[in-house]
This record gives sequence, structure tokens and C-alpha cells, in this order.
Amino acid sequence: MKNRHSFASLSVQLLLLSIITGIACSSSSQLPNSNSGEGEFTRTIDWISVLDETGSSLDHPFLGGLNTPRPQFVDIDADGDPDLFVQEHTNELMFFENTNPGSENPLTFRSEQYFEIDIGEWFRFVDMDQDGDFDLLTEQPFSYISYYKNTGNAETPNFVLMADSLKDASGTPIFSDRQNIPNVTDIDCDGLPDLFIGSLEGTVSRYESTGFDENDIPKFELLTKRFEDIEIVKQFGTMHGANTMTFMDIDSDGDEDIFWGDFFEPSILLLENEGTCKNPIFRGEPQPFPPGNPVESSGYNAPALVDWNMDGDADLLLGVLGGAYNANRTTAENFFYYEQTPTGFKLETKQFLEQIDVGDESIPAAGDIDGDGDIDLLLANKIDPSNLKSSVVYIFENIGSATQPEFQKVGNIDLPNGYHYAPELTDLNNDGFADLLLGSWKGDIAYYINQSGSFELKSEAFVELPRGSNAVPRAIDIDNDGDLDLVSGSSGGDIHLFRNVGSKTEPTFEYVEVAFDGIESKHRSTPTFCDADNDGDFDLLTGSKIEGLLYFENKGTPESPTFERAELPITTATAPLSAPLFKDINGDGTPELLIGTRSGGLLLYRKN
Repeated sequence: MKNRHSFASLSVQLLLLSIITGIACSSSSQLPNSNSGEGEFTRTIDWISVLDETGSSLDHPFLGGLNTPRPQFVDIDADGDPDLFVQEHTNELMFFENTNPGSENPLTFRSEQYFEIDIGEWFRFVDMDQDGDFDLLTEQPFSYISYYKNTGNAETPNFVLMADSLKDASGTPIFSDRQNIPNVTDIDCDGLPDLFIGSLEGTVSRYESTGFDENDIPKFELLTKRFEDIEIVKQFGTMHGANTMTFMDIDSDGDEDIFWGDFFEPSILLLENEGTCKNPIFRGEPQPFPPGNPVESSGYNAPALVDWNMDGDADLLLGVLGGAYNANRTTAENFFYYEQTPTGFKLETKQFLEQIDVGDESIPAAGDIDGDGDIDLLLANKIDPSNLKSSVVYIFENIGSATQPEFQKVGNIDLPNGYHYAPELTDLNNDGFADLLLGSWKGDIAYYINQSGSFELKSEAFVELPRGSNAVPRAIDIDNDGDLDLVSGSSGGDIHLFRNVGSKTEPTFEYVEVAFDGIESKHRSTPTFCDADNDGDFDLLTGSKIEGLLYFENKGTPESPTFERAELPITTATAPLSAPLFKDINGDGTPELLIGTRSGGLLLYRKN
């Protein structure tokens, strides 16, 4: 099976949004009587409390999900405790500062793109110049190694690009396939860094440092392309592939051992150094790790070893990138934490960064499901990692209040098997309960009536797209006539309008052929509406598979809208496969912006 999350595909993955400014949108499907004023929307990770199904609070609920986390723990501020860096998307490096070591929630989210550095597909913090602080190596597209020197100090780092690519002794840029994550260590205890690069053939190249040039850039000499004749192959066969590598003296015998994650290996492999620090020897058979309780995942694991609980021994944390053993299984639980105890390594959690994460390609909906006057949330995925036969729509009930929401995951809606479910909550029959419109991969939109908090199917194909698939419905009074119309995104990027020719209580939808003529995105449109320019009519914001968020300004009137492509009135990075939704979830009259992500999580932006 081809890996759905290979590094080649990561180049078009979701980049988390930064700051959203100057947008004032109505949170209602009806037009506002007046605008909500100018202001700034900013990202928040934990402004609203979210509980899991057991009632435990999630530490970082609106982090956005993880599918392919690549972690490294580094004491970046020299305060004596390990901080966390995680890469989920191409060119993005998230930073979590360890602000309260020993507590239940010691990590504080600080940045979604550390120092604004474009890190390509991987990163490594290493003291390359042996001056006591961490420098940074990253992938230079495509498949070379950039070197950032720390020109600050151990307490206050500052990174400056010194070399687009490290070079060997002949001046040739060193090639490092971007699907493999290399590493650096002083393998022979000579005080100089050695560079190790895994190959797709399962072998390891060793480059030895020969010092520094006149610009303080490390110089390397290739010693061998088959270090210690290591060749990692699949447990039962001859397959080998993309890999990750890290070093640690796990047995405390004074030399560095190798930890290897491979595309075709469901565990982590330990290659024990049977020699000494000055004379490393790797001759033994690679062993699954931890002994007696080896990692079992979908493969392609990225290990990090650190004394996380600061009890004097190394713990194991690893990101699951998704390899040969059905990567769909690990789209939600993919950041494992094994604590080292006196009796061995114990698996503590498969979601080290606790957050809302339903797997892959999440789409949100918001509305009052139970008729108690506050907003509840739904979040659907493309395919559920615990099911693998269907998409699932999860319910996050508001157990707080209309003005102080608190959400708890309380299960899911009982639905037939299907893929790419896309929910919309709206009171179609005007009875005070939010009904469910449900798009799917087939292109149909089902209609479920809310019967006092539970959904009853009224029509399996209430509306059908005239062409394409992946229906993503949104209910809105697009013509300002007092009843709800229906707009839907689609796989081809078109946006379709179905006008309500019935009534508020008995809607009947009729397709309008040219309503959004000329408006499309490059595949997988996910529309939402707001009065972005405060002129009294709805404008259009849509996600897409390739182009990120797109904005179309309403140049017509509330009764007869015409949409034209315009510059985004919000400041964002590109965000492929995002699913935006405006909704006032805390009842203050100003909507928040919720965004489903390719990584299966939920982003939240609120106005200051």
C-alpha cells in the first residue's frame, strides 16, 4: 500500500494560519442588521476548555491535529528542562516551551513557525560548532542540508543561515534524500560532529567533520556509504525505505547507540554499539525497541529520547509518520510516549499533545443540537482511524453555557458507512433545534431532522450535486428573502447554489445553474459566508485542496449577490484542505472562525 503521508505529499499540506485581521463577519445564516465593528482575529489554542469522553481536559484542544509529527526535545533556553519542537507540515516548526516542569501540563505553545525559518521536510538541533548552544540543520529543497548558526547564546538563541547546503571535502553539496531524516553525533569522541544519512536502500553514510572553513561552516569528508555494513530490511523480506535516525547511549556504557525508524518497520529498531566511544562497533542484529514491549504502529516512526519526567533515565517519545502498515490507523493517535520505569518502558499515551483530533481532513459544523440555547460542535473526518470503513461525525456537546462555552466529546452520530462526511447544522424546519445536512463523497446531501436532540433521517438524497462529488453544504439566506438557501462545495472546486422555493418550515431546494458562475477553486471547495467588508451583504470564503483559502467579495446586493475574486481581507498562510466556518460560539455577537484541517484537528480564531 502506498504511504498516504510520504514527504513528497507533505509539500502541499496544511500550513497553520497566523493572524487574521480586519474582518467582521456575521455569525448567522441571516444577514446582520449592522456590522460588528472592526478588529483583529488571532489564533488561540486553549481559550475554550474541551474535555475528552472520560471528562479529562485537553491541554492543547485547538492545536489543529497531527498526522505526521516529527518531534525533537531540546533545552533551547538553557533553563534545565527539555522544550519541544514538532514539525507537522512542510516549512513549519512548532515550538512548545517547558514552562512548568513536573506538572500535568508543562508545555506552553509559543510559535507555529519558529523564527519564521522554512525548514523544508525535516530539522535537527545540533551544536555544530561546539560552542555550547544549539545550531540548526534543516532540509534545503530538494534533498540538501541547510546550516543555521546560533549567533545568540544558549539562553537566547538567534539563528542565521550560514550555508544553503553543507558540502563535502571536494566542495560538492551533500545529498540527503528528503524522505530520510539524518542526524549528527560525535560517534568517535574526537570533539567534532559526524553526519549520518540513511538511504532508501537501508544503508547508512557516514561523513566525518574535518573542521570549519573561514566562514565557520563545518566541512565534512565522506568516509563510507555503508557504515558498519548496516543494512535495514523488513523483518520478513528484503524491503527497505524511508527512514529516520537518532542517537543515544541508552545502556549507559559510554557510547552512542542508534535508533532507526523505517517505512517498512512497525517498531523502532535499536542498533547497539558493542564497541567503545572511540571505537564504535555495530555488528549485532537490530532489535525492536523497547525490549519486551516494542512499538507497534503503522510504521515510519521518528524517535526522540529524553528524560521527560526528569527522573534520571531516558524516556521514549516518537512521532508516527505512517508507513507500510495502513497509515489511516494512526492519523489521530501518532505521538507515543513511553516512560522508562524500573521494570521497563511503559506506554503512557499515544497522543502526547492532547487535542481535538479526529484523524484526517476534518470539517466542522456548529449549532444548538439539544435546544438548550448554546452552541454545540460537530467534527467529521475523511475516514475514521478506529473504523477504516467509514467517515465519522463526532459530537462535542457544550456543557458550559451560551456565553461561557465548554465542550466535551460525547460520542458520534449513528450514520451509515460513507466517506468524506461534511456536516452542516441549521434549523431547517424552524422548530428551535439545529437539523443536520450531511454531504458525502458521493455528492449527495442527506437531511436529518432533529427530534429533541437526536437525528432522524428524512431524506438520504435531499439534494444532489449536478456534477462532481464531495458535497460540503452550508445553509444561508443568500437572497435575503427570509428563508434558508443551500450552498455546497464540490470535488471539482465549483460552488453550487440550491435556492429555497419552499418556506421556512418546509424547505424545497431548486438548483440555480449560474449563481456562482466563474467562481471555483482548484479542487475540493469548502465554502463559508460572512460580511467581510461590512457593507450589509454576504461575502464568500472557501477552502480548497491546492490554493488554500480564497476570498470572493460580493459586488452585488443582499438580494442579488455577484461574487468577484479579491484579495483576502485576512492575513493567512496557504492552507490546503482547510474547511472554514464562522460561528458565534460564545454569544457575544461576534463570530469566531473555526477551521477544520488536513491533519484532522480544529483551529480557533477569535476577535480581540
